[in-house]
Amino acid sequence: MKKLVVLSGSGISAESGLKTFRDSGGLWEGYDVMEVATPQGWSRNPDMVMEFYNQRRKQALEAQPNNAHNIIAGLEDYFEVTVITQNVDDLHEKAGSSKVVHLHGELFKSRSTRYPELVYDIEGWELKMGDCCERGAQLRPHIVWFGEPVPMMEIAAEVSISADIFIVVGTSLQVYPAAGLVDFVPDHTPIFVVDPNLPYVKSRKGIYLIGKKAVEGMAEVKETLLTRYLQ
Repeated sequence: MKKLVVLSGSGISAESGLKTFRDSGGLWEGYDVMEVATPQGWSRNPDMVMEFYNQRRKQALEAQPNNAHNIIAGLEDYFEVTVITQNVDDLHEKAGSSKVVHLHGELFKSRSTRYPELVYDIEGWELKMGDCCERGAQLRPHIVWFGEPVPMMEIAAEVSISADIFIVVGTSLQVYPAAGLVDFVPDHTPIFVVDPNLPYVKSRKGIYLIGKKAVEGMAEVKETLLTRYLQ
């Protein structure tokens, strides 16, 4: 099977009703992103940060995968698929994708503030001050905040290097280091870019720009892939 790698961003989750801070000029559901997505914001007001992610979790529990997520999951019938996502929701997993690399953390997990190797699943939507790891330290959202290292980046780069086909869907390619993954894709590998506001991608052979939202664009990509590689 050919190796198909999908890099997904907020645009794919938006069609399931989940918004991001980029929708409203630095505000995320009315919160200043620098107050809820930085270590400094956590230090200043951990109660507010906890409440913010609890509300995001509530929303994500109700959200359902859209047809773009479903198409990506279904492509596992024909290709060896790995999803690299900038999204912290679990919509790819809900749709049935079996290999998902979360660059920016996972909304439904917590980790120890003192022992970052201790990571736990969150049952339901609520994480509270006073919830501690097995070694007694406060738990925090398992999210990669601005200014923090991206621990899954090395794995994502290795996956991108191995790609026979690479799809970019629902991302502006403005958030680094994630946006730099396109540079790891081999020169001979075709890249399909799906976004209504097509991001800048360095000119190269075998690049296909599809100026559509995720659901409509992924349907077009699927038809192209099945025609090109399976007939």
